Amino acid sequence: MLNAVAVTTVVVFGMLVGVEFAIAVFVNPIMYRIPGDAGVAARSDGARVLGRVMPFWYIGTLAFTILWTILGWGDTTAWMTLGASVLLLVSVVMSVLLLVPINNRSIRWAEEGAPPDWKEQADTWDRYHYVRVGVIALGFALSAVGLLLI
Repeated sequence: MLNAVAVTTVVVFGMLVGVEFAIAVFVNPIMYRIPGDAGVAARSDGARVLGRVMPFWYIGTLAFTILWTILGWGDTTAWMTLGASVLLLVSVVMSVLLLVPINNRSIRWAEEGAPPDWKEQADTWDRYHYVRVGVIALGFALSAVGLLLI
């Protein structure tokens, strides 16, 4: 059971990191370069779609990581899965406090028009997102090493 939970956790966690990395490095920079209102509309639509999916993915990944920590408590890798859980929890808190408010505003940009400071808001979101990607990448690395040591 522990091995199945560990493998599932690493796969789900890895996909989460991959998607968030792709958004940071490829998707948002591409949308930022789309001229006129089309780029704003694309970013707004991305915020809407991913804003529905990502909370479940983050909470699901956190649940798997915590389950792995509980099942493996006392093993040599427990500190790694606990660290991964804490880092993932930090990213969830960070998301709720820093990224979600900007994301919720940006969802309305396609319908209501972007505010004059939309680029500053987008840049702020991107900076917070880079930090979040770093936090979850470190958590993923801990869980991947933990899997190797089982």
